[in-house]
Amino acid sequence: MEIDKINILNASFLAMHRAVDQLKTQAEFLLIDGNRFKPYDNIPHKCIIKGDSIYLSIAAASILAKTYRDDFMLKIHEEFPEYAWDKNKGYPTKAHRDAISKNGATKYHRHSFRLIDTQLKLF
Repeated sequence: MEIDKINILNASFLAMHRAVDQLKTQAEFLLIDGNRFKPYDNIPHKCIIKGDSIYLSIAAASILAKTYRDDFMLKIHEEFPEYAWDKNKGYPTKAHRDAISKNGATKYHRHSFRLIDTQLKLF
């Protein structure tokens, strides 16, 4: 997974750059929800912490991203129902962590993340 190779921050920057590449019109200015961005193609940008509470365009983009992710989680739930992605949407609920312990990780899990809690046992 790309996140495991380049880390989540760089994967986020790369995803934003790819999104800009797919625009039908040239972006003149980029509003970034957050405090960091890797400049792209000499397009001016502004990072705004909690930008979705300030700009409607960022709020709309956040909603679109969330619904896209939820749809994706439903799709992979069909492939791996034992992880209950239809209910947890990828968040590490106890049931989800138990499923990882029982069945292992899938290609959709972030392998660079700690997927399950390990416990030190004293003997």
